[in-house]
Amino acid sequence: MKNILVAVDFSSLTPKLIEEAKKLAAKFDSKIWLVHIASPDPDFVGYDVGPQYIRDSRASTLRTEHRDLQQYAQAIEQEGFDVEPLLIQGQTAATIVEEAGKLVADLIVMGAEDHGKIFEKMFGSVWEDVVRKAKVPVLIVPGN
Repeated sequence: MKNILVAVDFSSLTPKLIEEAKKLAAKFDSKIWLVHIASPDPDFVGYDVGPQYIRDSRASTLRTEHRDLQQYAQAIEQEGFDVEPLLIQGQTAATIVEEAGKLVADLIVMGAEDHGKIFEKMFGSVWEDVVRKAKVPVLIVPGN
């Protein structure tokens, strides 16, 4: 197992995902790919890209997510692991599966938090979509 993709969403579960990935990476001398899927830019009607305040807010969010991802990667690297952070915009489940293929990941590590039946009926479950579509094993770390 040479490549482990860790799907990071900055929830309270993120540290547990990283710990599980580090355990496996230590045993198999694997590279850890910290991947955060940022929501895609909103589509606006017409040719205009939207009001400036929306673009500014979106840019600020992406900068914060990028900084946080870099901090996780630096902490993991200081422990002696080979780690690469990636921030990608896209539809979450599809993009995780696509990146796993591009990175030749041997395993996907991700969390499963219970959002309730109504939420999952309306919006679906990212981890279930990834499990159904992934071509490699998926390690699901349960939420609290």
